[in-house]
Amino acid sequence: MTIIRKAEFPADGPAVLSIWREFIANSPVNLDYQNNDAEFANFADKYAAPKGCVLLADQSGEIEGCIAMRQVTADICEMKRLYVRPSARGSHLGRALVERLIAEARHAGYREMRLDVQAKFVAARKLYADFGFVPAEPISFNPVPGASFLGLHL
Repeated sequence: MTIIRKAEFPADGPAVLSIWREFIANSPVNLDYQNNDAEFANFADKYAAPKGCVLLADQSGEIEGCIAMRQVTADICEMKRLYVRPSARGSHLGRALVERLIAEARHAGYREMRLDVQAKFVAARKLYADFGFVPAEPISFNPVPGASFLGLHL
């Protein structure tokens, strides 16, 4: 059975970095503009509680998926790095991760969640629409053609 749990640092650091690197390597668009090496050097601080978190989908010690949240302003958080490994796709795990992250954002006191999504991520766009995400102002730099920002009032 897969459980969704908060990553614990430093113990889960290697598992988080492993799945994030897989996410980047399998992206259909170049994500170099995100300066991932710099972010990965101190990611535990950027995603630390109480205003951030990393959630892991864990099946008996095997990480099947992840999602993260970081603070943008006192009222706005950003959803980052939703990824489900190919072996777990089709099981609605992405939906469960988004649902749990929205609950975590509400619990942390945020009023809005934002994200950016690439045009090529059709399934992700549909998933976000199902949760009520709508077009929103950018909160970060994204030079990829067709990328858009979405927001959800919490």
